[in-house]
Amino acid sequence: MTETLEQSYSRILEGNKNYVAEKLKEDPTYFKRHAEGQAPSFLWIGCSDSRVHPSELTQTDKGEIFVHRNIANMVVHTDLNMLSVVQYAVEVLKVKHVIVCGHYECGGVVASMDNVDRGLVNKWLRNIKEVYSKNGKELRAIADFNQRARRLVELNVVQQVYNLAETSIIQKAWKNREVQLHGWVYDMEDGLIKDLKCMVDEIEDLDPIFRYDV
Repeated sequence: MTETLEQSYSRILEGNKNYVAEKLKEDPTYFKRHAEGQAPSFLWIGCSDSRVHPSELTQTDKGEIFVHRNIANMVVHTDLNMLSVVQYAVEVLKVKHVIVCGHYECGGVVASMDNVDRGLVNKWLRNIKEVYSKNGKELRAIADFNQRARRLVELNVVQQVYNLAETSIIQKAWKNREVQLHGWVYDMEDGLIKDLKCMVDEIEDLDPIFRYDV
């Protein structure tokens, strides 16, 4: 039986009450402890897809991962929201790892692979099209569309890792301490995370034109 709007809305509020009751039963101080502050070691930049939950995928508790999400896990240098999250995580929370995590079957990535006019979102998808164009020779050599899309998901993650490294925020942090950048892809079909091994952890890894005098 299909839920009504009121039923679906009420269900998630009831779910919250059940969640609180279960947590308090396990540990009466659970919420009090979490209210005292956070000290995450990880910043997760991921996709907004409702099927991808960072803490669930990694079996981490509250307070361990600081999270920013957008369509197709992008690091766009004009996105002040994303940049503010990165700055706060790196400079205030002192995270040690920044992870860009994409996922196969990403609607944003797939949408970037055609020429359909989708209105406002065209501006966002343009960034993924640039990744496609940059790697066009490799991608066009993949005949199967689904395999090509999977590879673009990976290439997009790698590019976003480099986009992170090209910010003055990350480069300033590298001057004073170790901050590692990582690129991951989550596979919905088996639940596993693939580490793309695209670590960028020092300014020398970048083209000189992107190195700031920080």
